[in-house]
Amino acid sequence: MLEQVDPRLPTPLYAQIAEGVRVAIARGELGAGDGLPSVRQLAAQLRINPATVSQAYRDLEHDGLVELRQGAGTFVTAVAHERKASERQARLRHAVRDLLAGAARLGASTAEVRAAMDAELGRGT
Repeated sequence: MLEQVDPRLPTPLYAQIAEGVRVAIARGELGAGDGLPSVRQLAAQLRINPATVSQAYRDLEHDGLVELRQGAGTFVTAVAHERKASERQARLRHAVRDLLAGAARLGASTAEVRAAMDAELGRGT
């Protein structure tokens, strides 16, 4: 799910953790009912303060992606599972916009972008 966080990034550590969980849900790596590591486990794994993990889990709960069960753990909600497809589509559209902006900076035409996409898709990427 989440292997590391980078304290050098401008994004707060708790936000990096929350984003890692969101990405795992969007990719289908975490499904409805799946448990997240305990606050202490993840804090030890990432070598950060448990309060940072708690903040990430609270943010995810606020967004309806996880449910915090006192004494039992933190679990992905059914809502999160249902939202993964729409979130994946939103992320894909964002990636396409970034790709098109980069192609425009290069001065590439629409035909060149399509040809490059077709070539990459043909390679199975």
